[in-house]
Amino acid sequence: MKLDIIGDIHGCFSEFENLTKELGYDWGDGIPLHPDGRNLAFLGDLTDRGPESLRTVQVVWELVVKRELAFYSPGNHCNKLYRYFLGNKVQISHGLETTAAEYEELDQAGRQLVKERFIQLYEWAPLYQVHDGGLLVIAHAGIRKDYIGKHSSKVKTFVLYGDITGKTNPDGTPVRRDWALKHPGKPIIVYGHTPVKEPRVVNNTYNIDTGAVFGGKLTALRYPEMELVSVPSSMPFVVEKFREFP
Repeated sequence: MKLDIIGDIHGCFSEFENLTKELGYDWGDGIPLHPDGRNLAFLGDLTDRGPESLRTVQVVWELVVKRELAFYSPGNHCNKLYRYFLGNKVQISHGLETTAAEYEELDQAGRQLVKERFIQLYEWAPLYQVHDGGLLVIAHAGIRKDYIGKHSSKVKTFVLYGDITGKTNPDGTPVRRDWALKHPGKPIIVYGHTPVKEPRVVNNTYNIDTGAVFGGKLTALRYPEMELVSVPSSMPFVVEKFREFP
């Protein structure tokens, strides 16, 4: 199995297109297809904050659901958008307002189509991905080894939000434990959720959210080569959005 795992896109469609081209994908068919049969894998947070969330959804839906040529598992922003489309009461904030604004600009048929497709994509998806006989796990905010194979509410919270303590930082973001420091080394775990200026590799865990929507980079990890590939962001750089690790 040869995968190209893409970090948090957050509606940065041009960066997504540039990154896949850098990885050798061809867009002649309107979606990224690799001549050597490699497959894309998405670790969630396709939408919110960036300029083209719905276009990103349409392409990922076609790859994952229609053609079954890629893999996807959701992030916390995906979960919130899903609940928004279901009509649940959610706060239109923390990035969802940009996706909601795009959605409201569509005509009724366009809104119905994108809503149906995203709901289908979300409900199609596993909470986290297990590949290559269990050697590789892709989970939005990471996963503890003893949680792999489980799907309880506690596991779901960890996968979507990280190892949160229940406390908040001064900026309102949740305080998270650095779970990667305790990972025993196997399996390889690829995740995102917490923006870092450079991919963070600790104990065979790979954080590839390099903050594309905050002016950093969009990053992919090529598997099994374990090669990191990034393209620069076109968005303004917001230094305070990146986490620094000791």
